[in-house]
Parts: sequence; structure tokens; C-alpha cells
Amino acid sequence: MRVRLEPSGLGFDAEAGTTLLKSAEAAGIEMPSSCRNGTCRTCICQLVAGSIRHIIEWPGLSAEEKAEGWILPCVAEAQSDLTIDAPQAFSMF
Repeated sequence: MRVRLEPSGLGFDAEAGTTLLKSAEAAGIEMPSSCRNGTCRTCICQLVAGSIRHIIEWPGLSAEEKAEGWILPCVAEAQSDLTIDAPQAFSMF
């Protein structure tokens, strides 16, 4: 599945069974992160289009945030092609 990051226009392929954060890093894209277990919210960003699945039952998001499209890439896997609003993402290359 293909992931596009806005507003940078950077993109990467998300492998099944791999979190968005790990897939981005494998493609040379740095996204803010800290705990990597869905609690600190450092990586929080907004899903613009597509579908994800959080790999933990209740990540550190409120029901309202989830309804508004906020996701935690450190514990999220792509279920389709995605567009994510991640203004702090940048290419390491």
C-alpha cells in the first residue's frame, strides 16, 4: 500500500504487518516519535484519506480524536493506500 505525507508530498510503501512509522523509516523518512507503543502521542498525525488499523486495542487517543481522524503511526498499520497530514515528516536522504 502506498502512503503519501502532506504537505511534503513524500511517500513510501507500507508493508502488511509493519507499522507506518517503521515503514516510513525503512524508506528514509523521519517522523516524530518517542515511545513507539502508542502512549506518548509524539507521532500523532491526521489521516486524510484511507484506512488504518491500530495494532493495540486502545491507543493513546480519545474517542473524539479517533472520530476526527487522528492516528498514532507508531502503532498503526495501513489497510489501504493512505494520505496523512504529517507536517513534521522529512526525508533523511
